Amino acid sequence: MQELIRRRSRAGFVGRAAERSAFRANFDTAPDDERHRFRFHVHGNAGVGKTFLVRELEQIARERGALTAYVDDSAGSVPEAMAEISRQFAAQGRRLKDLDRLLAAHRERRHEAELAALAALEAEAEENGRPSAGGRLVARAGVVAAGMVPVVGPLAGLLDSDQLAEGADRLRETLVARFRDHEDLQLVLAPEQVLTPVLLRELSDAPAPWIVLFLDTYERTGPYLDPWLHTTMTTDRHGPLPATTVVVTAGQRPLDTSRWGGLADFVTDLPLAPFTETEARGLLAAKGVTAEPVVEEVLRLTGGLPVLVSTLAESRPADPDDVGDPSATAVDRFLKWERDPARRAAALSCALPRWLDGDVFRAAADCPGEDAEAVYDWLRSLPFVTDRDGGRLRYHDVVRAPMLRAERRRSPRGWAERQRRLARAFREWREEAGAGRDAGELWADETWRELRLAETYHLLCAGDRDALAQALRDFVPACDAGAGVAARWARALLDAGQDADAEATAHWGRDLTAALDTEGITTALGLLLRHAALDAPTQARARLVRGDELRGEGAYAQALAEYDQAVALDPELAPAYRHRAGVRGELGDHDAAIADLDRAVALEPGNAWYLALRGEHHRIARHDAEAIRDLTESIRLDPAAEFPWASRGATHARAGDLEAALADLGRALDLNPDYAWALARRARVWRAMGDSARQLADLDHALTLTPDWPWARCERGDALRAAGRDEEAVADLNIALTLDPAYTSAYASRGASLTHLGRHAEALADLNRAVELRPGYVWALCRRAVLHAAMGRLDEARADVARVRELDSEAVERFSDTDRAVLGPVLAG
Repeated sequence: MQELIRRRSRAGFVGRAAERSAFRANFDTAPDDERHRFRFHVHGNAGVGKTFLVRELEQIARERGALTAYVDDSAGSVPEAMAEISRQFAAQGRRLKDLDRLLAAHRERRHEAELAALAALEAEAEENGRPSAGGRLVARAGVVAAGMVPVVGPLAGLLDSDQLAEGADRLRETLVARFRDHEDLQLVLAPEQVLTPVLLRELSDAPAPWIVLFLDTYERTGPYLDPWLHTTMTTDRHGPLPATTVVVTAGQRPLDTSRWGGLADFVTDLPLAPFTETEARGLLAAKGVTAEPVVEEVLRLTGGLPVLVSTLAESRPADPDDVGDPSATAVDRFLKWERDPARRAAALSCALPRWLDGDVFRAAADCPGEDAEAVYDWLRSLPFVTDRDGGRLRYHDVVRAPMLRAERRRSPRGWAERQRRLARAFREWREEAGAGRDAGELWADETWRELRLAETYHLLCAGDRDALAQALRDFVPACDAGAGVAARWARALLDAGQDADAEATAHWGRDLTAALDTEGITTALGLLLRHAALDAPTQARARLVRGDELRGEGAYAQALAEYDQAVALDPELAPAYRHRAGVRGELGDHDAAIADLDRAVALEPGNAWYLALRGEHHRIARHDAEAIRDLTESIRLDPAAEFPWASRGATHARAGDLEAALADLGRALDLNPDYAWALARRARVWRAMGDSARQLADLDHALTLTPDWPWARCERGDALRAAGRDEEAVADLNIALTLDPAYTSAYASRGASLTHLGRHAEALADLNRAVELRPGYVWALCRRAVLHAAMGRLDEARADVARVRELDSEAVERFSDTDRAVLGPVLAG
């Protein structure tokens, strides 16, 4: 039956030709071909046809002989998703026996864990004479807090932080005592780590030419599947994934660029928009709807949304009257069955806000208090009203747009007044949220920003005289808050322009959105600076934000030019001096950076952060007394900030005051135990005190936190070399040089370890590279002199020693006895 249903559905499949073609062509390119893609991501709004397309892609994959599995939000965790994959593979003749065995053990162990936690709780309650009501919930809380299941569904609203903490602590204690076998414990606490290697191993043994996994409803499953998928596809933590594997994900949102942004060459993005007119007509024709007046009416009412086109087509309308009165508006269509005038009026009024919650509903709807809750519940049940972001309701665009047009045309003055009323409500909430805070804090607060944005949108829709100018001024701090916030601001301009038929506003929205999409914040602000009438302080702030963007891209000269213009436009803009100091410091001009920070501190003398930054630049410039002065004052103003403690500790360390250095760095780490820079600096103090065990412990911790930090890798490589662990040292130094191929001291250190390992040719190449990068590098010259002598190249050794004497006359005296034994003939000569 299922197969027959699939066949009939496929026979009626219309549209998405480009998406199907791209997916089909991928099977014609080998995995090692640069054109091959390992992941496809389908995304678009609800109703756009994602699941229908995914099912079509699954059939295409099967036609190519692929082993396939389809998983949606019925799988509530990674193990459940694996179980579904295994079940579907078995139905295709490929059983994953080892995985099934472990999944069964996982379910059994998890059940035992829940029972054990409950039993422990009930025993404790009986011992203390307390009732055990709610005990099962707290036991379940332990399972959630331990990471065995995601916090989703009804459970999420029932558990508070105390229950989670109590349950997690109790469960861990119980499990450690109960499960002596490490694998059993891991199956409960970290099942993915046990199950995934087995899944990958069995996939590698699968006889199929392709393996294709389809993960649907990704807006719900992504929070727990996406990190696992990223680790599995891009790292070897769980073992090799067969190169013939293709993953298709489908959800409402695009890919998480913070996780997948650097992997664009391996992913095909398939954004789904509503059907084009041609595609919609094709679907209607496939359903036998071909009469032109009927087709036009369907197209007008649906906006091309596949789910609505398909729904209207299913009734096989033969006349426009069957679809709806040709002269009727889309509003009449979507509210066709609602006869209660109060509900109809509320539905129309609530189309005005871009989003709704209970408070916005009461501000928008003219609804008596006693009826408001019932009407709101009814509104939430409407098929075109969806809960998209945690409690906020949104109308679907194809419904909201015609409602807005109808309301604006019915009463232009009434439209404007209702928009102003909503703007006033959002302003009151915004002012309440922002009371007692400065502008910088407010723009960092998402709640406050959303209220400000909503207020701005409604003022633009009302056509207030200064609304557009103020919205453009606000676009500058929106850009400072990040690209996502800037995009939302530009989109609000575009929406307001379209919804209120205000072309100037829509024009700005289109241009700013296009600039952000194609070039980014720098270009969007350039557009604003060229064409908007901004006052000098706003221009200065825009220049500051542009400078920050350019600095982030490494365009330091252009960033400095922007900061120069910012301070020229507004000499009192302290952040411009601070940010310019940062660029100058990165360029190595710490004296100029200090001068800029002098100005910033003069403008804001109580700013602890500015003082800390100036102290750090003094430290780097070796102005130790000034550094201690600034850092001490910063600590006095803000003793809970870890940065000045760490910087002052590093300053004490260089001055040789190791006890003071340990105290300050220890305080920084008390405030932030995962402060990698402070750990690495404290490791240097331990080295100076001869405590190699603590030195390595701090470096291990730092690298656990920041594994891609070249400096810490090099530091640990040096520490391992000093401990005689040269193989491990070389491994760390290899990573450091992969991360930073121009890291001079890493070449020298690796050369020294390779010398100890007897790999003289490789050691000489590294030491040569270090000296090439830094011709006056005394330590590298000393190591090379010893290596030359060990290789019998006495003339080269003499040349290196002579060069060392030129650079540092005392360096030769610091050779160890072992080095002197090797250099004997050279030093004697």
